[in-house]
Amino acid sequence: MSISVRNLSKHYDKQKAVDSISFEAKPGRILGFLGPNGAGKSTTMRMLTGYLKPTSGEAEIVSKNIITHALEVKNHIGYLPENTPLYTDMYVKEFLSFVGQTYQLKNLSKRIAEVIELVGLTPEQHKKIGMLSKGYRQRVGLAQAIIHNPDVLILDEPTSGLDPNQLVDIRALITELGRNKTVIISTHIMQEVEAICDDIIIINKGKIVASDSLMGIKKANNDSPLEDIFRKFTV
Repeated sequence: MSISVRNLSKHYDKQKAVDSISFEAKPGRILGFLGPNGAGKSTTMRMLTGYLKPTSGEAEIVSKNIITHALEVKNHIGYLPENTPLYTDMYVKEFLSFVGQTYQLKNLSKRIAEVIELVGLTPEQHKKIGMLSKGYRQRVGLAQAIIHNPDVLILDEPTSGLDPNQLVDIRALITELGRNKTVIISTHIMQEVEAICDDIIIINKGKIVASDSLMGIKKANNDSPLEDIFRKFTV
């Protein structure tokens, strides 16, 4: 099991942002992590990636505890936060080289060329990041998330700001990456969930209110549209 979460919680004073959630994510499957704004999605992702310390509970990534083996775990994770922090004064290749060096990658120039082609950055690769459109910046964020070829990808709103053509390309890439990696993706776009996700978790007010395969959750709800199922669990 690539990701195993048991009774994970994050409290801010009396507010329970994440309230004792448990779930598993498997290799070769894309898990859609759904919920309204403020439900606890991003907080959960930040705990899994080591950016936030849990109040209680535990989680393992590739069988390593996220607290006791934090540095080792981070080597296995590719993370794309919702608002990707990028160095806008750096050139695309310069930035990817900087990220690759932090992972001490061998054959770095070759790997940079591979990820640039993979995420469709070839036409923009010689530009400064600050000159790129939002969609291309998102591709740079995805490139830095996969440059070290991680086992686990955690993607928070990965298609935010993309135009329709870019949406198709990035969804296809995520689907391809999901064939041999464990992928968790948060999104508000139900069409996207139906297009690329194998499994679904719906979280509301810090608690998991539904968890099943995409087919299973639809079957249990009389094959209702996913928007209606989402609304049922989050109103």
